[in-house]
Amino acid sequence: MTSSKQVIEITQAAGFHIQEMMEHNEEQGSFLRVAVNGGGCSGLSYGMHFDKEKKDDDIEDEQHGLRILVSREDAPILMGTKIDYKQSLMGGGFTIDNPNAIASCGCGTSFRAAKREGTPEVCE
Repeated sequence: MTSSKQVIEITQAAGFHIQEMMEHNEEQGSFLRVAVNGGGCSGLSYGMHFDKEKKDDDIEDEQHGLRILVSREDAPILMGTKIDYKQSLMGGGFTIDNPNAIASCGCGTSFRAAKREGTPEVCE
C-alpha cells in the first residue's frame, strides 16, 4: 500500500541536479529512493539511489517531477529531512539536514539517531 505523505523535502536545486543525474544515467521514469543504512562513523549513513520498483512498505511522494520512495522503517528517522544542493568555488554537492540526527560525523554522511543505533565503523 502506498501513502502520499511527505517524509523528506527536496529543494528545487537538489531536484534539478537529481533530474540531470537521471538523464545522464538513463534512469528516466525511475524512483529516487532515500534510505538509512547501517555503517559510517556514527552508526547510520544516508543512501540515495535510483530504483525501478516500489515495494509494498514504501511511502511514495512526488516533488519537482521526482517520484520519491522511503521505506516505512526509515520514515521515522528521515521525517522532516531536507535535501539540498549547494554550489561553491570548490564544487557542488548534496547537503542533508535531518532534525532527527542527534550526532553527526565530520564527513557529513554519517549520523546517529535516538530511535536507531546503527552499526558504527572505525573512521580513518
